[in-house]
Amino acid sequence: MQSMRSIEKKDEDETDSLPFEGIEKGLVLQEKKIFNETPTNSKQCCILLTKILYLIMQGESFTTLEATDLFFAITKLFQSNDLILRRMLYQALKDLSLIAENVIIVVSSLTKDMNNSTSFYRANAIRVLCKILTDVSILGQGERYFKQAIVDKDPYVASSALVSGCHLIRISTNVDMVKRWFSEIQDAARSKSAMVQYHALGLLYQLKQHDRLAVSKLVSEMTRNSIRSPHAHCLLIRYVGQVIAEETPENRDRALYDYLEGCLRHKHDMVSYEAARAICNMKNVTPRELISAIAVLQLALSSLKPTMRFAAVRTLNKVAMTHPSSVSVVNVELESLITDPNRSISTLAITTLLKTGSEANIDRLMRQISNFMGEISDEFKIVVIDAIRSLCLKFPQKYRTLMNFLSNALRDEGGFEYKKAIVEAILILINQIPNAKEAGLTHLCEFIEDCEFSYLSTKILHLLGKEGATTSTPAKYIRYIYNRVILENADVRASAVTALAKLAAQLDSLKPNILTLLRRCLNDSDDEVRDRATLYVKLLEIDANLAKQIIVSEDLPVTLNSLANALIEYKTIKKFDTPFDIHSVPVITNQSAPKAVANNNNNNN
Repeated sequence: MQSMRSIEKKDEDETDSLPFEGIEKGLVLQEKKIFNETPTNSKQCCILLTKILYLIMQGESFTTLEATDLFFAITKLFQSNDLILRRMLYQALKDLSLIAENVIIVVSSLTKDMNNSTSFYRANAIRVLCKILTDVSILGQGERYFKQAIVDKDPYVASSALVSGCHLIRISTNVDMVKRWFSEIQDAARSKSAMVQYHALGLLYQLKQHDRLAVSKLVSEMTRNSIRSPHAHCLLIRYVGQVIAEETPENRDRALYDYLEGCLRHKHDMVSYEAARAICNMKNVTPRELISAIAVLQLALSSLKPTMRFAAVRTLNKVAMTHPSSVSVVNVELESLITDPNRSISTLAITTLLKTGSEANIDRLMRQISNFMGEISDEFKIVVIDAIRSLCLKFPQKYRTLMNFLSNALRDEGGFEYKKAIVEAILILINQIPNAKEAGLTHLCEFIEDCEFSYLSTKILHLLGKEGATTSTPAKYIRYIYNRVILENADVRASAVTALAKLAAQLDSLKPNILTLLRRCLNDSDDEVRDRATLYVKLLEIDANLAKQIIVSEDLPVTLNSLANALIEYKTIKKFDTPFDIHSVPVITNQSAPKAVANNNNNNN
């Protein structure tokens, strides 16, 4: 044991590293001869078994032959009485049995251990045996060992047998056998040992989980019994929640709800939280029923344990989606969590406040969040941006404050996904809140002046071409758009040319000036930009109505497949003296429009 501790000890001056990092499988396999040494060197054998388990846990692949050789070399260690070595032996056998062949030969040694007077041997032998054998009934009298172990006075042995039963019942051929242990499992459920009671309840549920009436009966019976284990309480609370979820609110069993309310006052915080969570997750839960559960979660927000704070704020965040007024009573505690060192907790606290906040405290909340945003990663920032978007749709009168926050966030450092989330939030607000259109477009224009992501620039330019003409001062957007023609790459330049053409097609007063700018694009270095500029200039000069119909319209009057087929046919015939006539392409009718739009979208993707 001392040698294992020395292996794990790290030098304070060195960086943290795994003790067996970089070991090679071939060298480990060569060392297996030490298992045959007499007398057994427990210290060296423990080190080698640790190396083997490390390789398995790291995903190192062993061939069937290698695993089988190792498996049977390890079985020589059954002769040792060293408890630490035997523990390592049992663990290695369980892991290697999944790969090795003829592992059933070791059953005799395990059966011997199951009859040993030492509880350590009996417990581990049972766990290894259920791992090796998919059908325990082939042992003949082996089932008797499991029954005896379930009611064993030693909790370690009883828990091992119950956990083994949980594994065995997953195999259909073992279900009937495990059902025959029902009376012993029920006795174990009344055990004074907390862990035995927990495992027994889990196995009882697995036996009855496909029978709704039996599960309801089990839950009702267990809620009336004395449960000592906090883990069993948590498990039973989850089963109660499942039973309540299957009932209608009118037919809800009051006794089950009373049990949940009683668990809210349990001395163990894990049980009280689980009960509060179950009540919050109930279908059609009323604000009155939530009062006691939220009170428990409110206390958990001040817990010294980060796990409890995280669990509580996550549950409140979920409840705030449907009952924001019920959660608003804990806003003071949530505000104190904004500065929590755990960023997951602080992010959830902020998003919960955004869901429960009133119109009066939005300005103060935005100031708090502004100081916080620079300290979290993009992943958490995106969550906050989504919450702010929802808040703005909830209180459209506050669009200026929230839009300014989003604009400032655009100027901050951040990756593509973060900036994309902000841009999409602003686009949604522009579409949903008419008064926010001009402010939103202005913020987006300022953003594309220094935008490093072409996708976002083209998306914003498309919006400017579509919505710019409907604003009070459309002329101011021309400068922002034309700057993209001068300074950006070919993709953005092409989108800018299209945006300018859309403005010219919709606004006769600006058409002469925009045509001058488009003519400058006729000598662009990129053929896509030149072709677009040429097309738009000709359309705008020849027929204003046709230009408006073609340039401004979002949808083609024909499908892309039909147009492509017509062009291929025109090219095949080679009658180039006659211009291509687009009227020869089948036009989309009202009945075929949805299907055609879907086909166009698929082709665009």
